[in-house]
Amino acid sequence: MKLKDIEKPIYRKHLNIIIVSFIVSLLVLALAFGQGMIMLFADITNITLEPLSKAAEELTQEGAASESNFRYNFLGVLFALLTCVFALHRLRASAFFSEVYYVWQVKQQQNAIYRKLKKIKAAAANDNVNALVILNFYYASLKQIYLLDDNTLTMSKLDADISALNVQIENKNLTLSTDQFDKALLADY
Repeated sequence: MKLKDIEKPIYRKHLNIIIVSFIVSLLVLALAFGQGMIMLFADITNITLEPLSKAAEELTQEGAASESNFRYNFLGVLFALLTCVFALHRLRASAFFSEVYYVWQVKQQQNAIYRKLKKIKAAAANDNVNALVILNFYYASLKQIYLLDDNTLTMSKLDADISALNVQIENKNLTLSTDQFDKALLADY
């Protein structure tokens, strides 16, 4: 995977639109699917149209109707979630989603590296070139994502890690770039 420049305002705008659209779609579809399933499958004997005179009867029937409709509402939410996820999956290759999907892929790659980070750092301490390439990519991608997401709390530690890595690379007389990274390098760790 190669790191590419992302324009922060466009990324943030598209991410916010996608998040709001997802939430609104999920709410609307959950209500629509839930109510549709209640209309199609609910037990009509629990629902009466005539006014009830006794409060106890009313509470009993409303409780029975809401209990039996819980599963339909739950299935409505589940179907809405599946529909929204399917839509996101289909739209991920579109131009509008390109920045958000790229950041998602980078974060996935960071997670894969993080799971093996202890072994990678140990190998880098022994001047393993592949480990240095992985760390170089990892730190550069972290910095890019932190800046895009306005996560500046740990930036000073990250800058210190990047500086230490650059000193180690210079002492080894290597020329490394993030383009050298390939996820196949992780198989050794």
